[in-house]
Amino acid sequence: MIDHTAARTWAATSPTERATALEAVADALDAERGDLVPLADTETHLGTPRLNGELTRTIFQLRLFAEQVRAGEFLDVRIDAADPDWPSGARPELRRYRTALGPVLVFAASNFPFAFSVAGGDTASALAAGCPVVVKAHPGHPELSRRTAAVVERALGRPGVFTLIEGEQAGVDALRHPDIRAAAFTGSVRGGLALARIAAERPEPIPFYGELGSVNPVVVTPGAARRRIADIAAGYVGSLTQGAGQFCTNPGVLFVPEGSELIDRIAAMLREVAAAPMLNERIAAGYLDGARRFGERSDVRTLVWPADADSLAPRLLEMGLADFDAAAAEECFGPFGLVVTYSDLAELPAVLAELPGQLTGTLHARETEDVAALAEALAARSGRVIWNGWPTGVAVTHAMQHGGPFPATTAPLSTSVGTAAMERFLRPVTYQSWPDHLLPAPLREANPWNIPQHRS
Repeated sequence: MIDHTAARTWAATSPTERATALEAVADALDAERGDLVPLADTETHLGTPRLNGELTRTIFQLRLFAEQVRAGEFLDVRIDAADPDWPSGARPELRRYRTALGPVLVFAASNFPFAFSVAGGDTASALAAGCPVVVKAHPGHPELSRRTAAVVERALGRPGVFTLIEGEQAGVDALRHPDIRAAAFTGSVRGGLALARIAAERPEPIPFYGELGSVNPVVVTPGAARRRIADIAAGYVGSLTQGAGQFCTNPGVLFVPEGSELIDRIAAMLREVAAAPMLNERIAAGYLDGARRFGERSDVRTLVWPADADSLAPRLLEMGLADFDAAAAEECFGPFGLVVTYSDLAELPAVLAELPGQLTGTLHARETEDVAALAEALAARSGRVIWNGWPTGVAVTHAMQHGGPFPATTAPLSTSVGTAAMERFLRPVTYQSWPDHLLPAPLREANPWNIPQHRS
């Protein structure tokens, strides 16, 4: 499966050479936009405006990683000169950097056919780190996957650095392959846990970076509910139904004060949102089944529910805080919302503290309200905490954290979006007292790659 010579060569490429290759992929994808976007729309029904924007994001993140690679900071070079008088004892010369972990397996996602698929963030960050990539295509957009893979391979011009495979068994076999050093996955809790188990039970276990599920709780305080009804209602409905609710950051649970007019305003607006096609029949069936299970609970009240039980239109239920439990915090992938009403804001921190791990937690409040305990509770269970905003829309930038405690992800110390995503596929190595000419290029005294070297 893995071309070992290609793997070693790619890991040893200079930052300039590797960055140039990433930029070539970005340029090639942009040049193929006219064919890729219509093909993606045919297979996913997401619409050309959304898909054009997503392809732009994909191209941008490749170029952003290229910038990071060219700057060289990701190698985190640290050089300690020999010091016989070091306080803890004589210190030898130590030179440390981060090198490519090795070949990476990426499981493409269904809901972002560009940004989290064949040439998406996992692939871009692994290539940027110097790792060859094997992508397991998602069956939801097979033709797009093949076409995108052909573009990437041609632009890289490096046989063995990028490979596309298809089929569930092929993905499992690849995950078990001894040459694979890490895997990245975005999908369901059930599928992610099955793959994580395989990764952990290998003769040599490997890191498994899985993004599995999140309901992304949103808390609206009494002050915000009184002062910003129209703004919050419109923002919530827009975020909940964006992309037919098929975003990993979809705000599935909304905590609102009892008796707030905000609830009726949201329900009225949501009834005006038409059903939208979902990615495929399996996802649509999962949405309908999950919504039905929620709707059958005796402790919920129906706020918005289509007359046609098979309609993919949005659905909204309401329950009291006393009835909110672990089952109510399960993700229903699609345009499904649960409003949880509370009478005492002081009760919410304890409830939030018991939530499973989340990608995001959002607080709508006034700056004059005492929300310190709420902020602490949300931050303890979330990878990104949002103030007076909405979780959908994950910026590709340096400070972004797209991850969180389990089951949001299997690796809460990492992110799958932003430049820090490269860190998943790098490992530190220290060279002690080695001759200069035998050191890797980033550690040599002459610094041939001209990258930052932090010395002490």
